[in-house]
Amino acid sequence: MFLDGRSPCNSASPARPLLLIVAGLLLCSSTTARGQSQELTLQFAPSGTTIDFTLGDILHTIHGSFKLKGGDVEYNLGTAAVRGALVVDTTSGRSGNRSRDRKMHREILESGRYPEIAFRPDRVDGKVAPAGSSTVQVHGIFSLHGADHELTLPVRVQVFQDHWIADTHFTVPYVKWGLKNPSTFVLRVSESVEIDVHATGQRPLASAGAH
Repeated sequence: MFLDGRSPCNSASPARPLLLIVAGLLLCSSTTARGQSQELTLQFAPSGTTIDFTLGDILHTIHGSFKLKGGDVEYNLGTAAVRGALVVDTTSGRSGNRSRDRKMHREILESGRYPEIAFRPDRVDGKVAPAGSSTVQVHGIFSLHGADHELTLPVRVQVFQDHWIADTHFTVPYVKWGLKNPSTFVLRVSESVEIDVHATGQRPLASAGAH
């Protein structure tokens, strides 16, 4: 503040000494830089993440799950830039039926050849609030079965003082993306699979460059 109580960020008086004007501009720039350096860091861990899938067929609905290997996402509150990756263990996929799971891993996912599924966010449409709930659209690259596909996920993020929660539901058109259709003459299944992810973690807020 100047001696007369006005903020240096708003002062435009030509009577002010050049030194005070320069100092005021530096103060404004410093404040903006500090605001833009604040990042929301979401560190994903297998123990705090569930990945469930749902696949429909004529007779009944198949439910299953995958396990997360790990991952982290950093979101800059000032610039809205996002980076990071989430990696899923393909071999962990289970549906509760051994013969069906064997076919899924050998013929559909080819888990031995492609042991990981990954999502790498590159853009966020909407703003993530530093506290409270936000719903945003997260665009990124979904890597499955050795190929990359653009995908946008609707994500609800809840940020609390000591933890965060993130949820998303999306559809993977696996047949359209080149994977084998597991349908047979007797069993007809959907060509898309529904995915639900729920994750939670601790200590969400940090400053970029802090140690």
